[in-house]
Amino acid sequence: MAAVEVYLPGDHVPASQIPTSQKRKIGRGIQQDATNGDFVSTIGGPLDVDFRKKSAQISTPDARYIAKAGDLVIAQMRASSADFFHLHINPYSQQAILPQLAFEGATKKTRPQLRPGDVVYAKVLSASKNMEIELTCVNPSTGKSEPDGLGKLNGGMIFDISPGLAERLLKKQGVIALDELGSKLPGGFEIAVGRNGKVWVDCPESGVRGICAVGKCLTETDENELQEREQKKLANKIITELQRG
Repeated sequence: MAAVEVYLPGDHVPASQIPTSQKRKIGRGIQQDATNGDFVSTIGGPLDVDFRKKSAQISTPDARYIAKAGDLVIAQMRASSADFFHLHINPYSQQAILPQLAFEGATKKTRPQLRPGDVVYAKVLSASKNMEIELTCVNPSTGKSEPDGLGKLNGGMIFDISPGLAERLLKKQGVIALDELGSKLPGGFEIAVGRNGKVWVDCPESGVRGICAVGKCLTETDENELQEREQKKLANKIITELQRG
């Protein structure tokens, strides 16, 4: 197994480790010097490079979530004003605003009526230091809520996980417990993952017991850092307990 290169804040990141495409994405934890073009790490952690997607970032699986444009998040409505909904992402982020017309097909007459406590699946449109985070529930280029399924989340339950596990779920990397569970849970389940460490789960056929089973699977996988073989055992154990009632 190849060694993983770990960088500390201020370390120089060799250009040879960064994708060269003009469409490359330099993610969190890496900053390019405007004067000489060098890359520097701004946070500590291993370098995560995906040459297929032409992206590079410093991976911080257990760090606090910091919003950046393009992230999918699950946010809770706190209040509303004339043109905006005001939402909470997590205790460490600025308040987020969501334009009331930033929903697919929304007009002043048809815009959703969100109430305090309602939850939405949204995308970060902009995030700047000391500024409110702006969210949207439509794809900016198409005006549609798909393919991410953005919008109000009805029913279900919210579970807290680490930002690291959230990132792995979104990338479909090394998390097979939910696939195992979904193949055996009657009717399967619906899920939305926020990069801010929130997961929404709903089981239309299995109800609350099914939702709690998925939540337990997520929580134990996260807290115990289970590998794939252990995840399979956990999923089978949870299904057996569910069947026994």
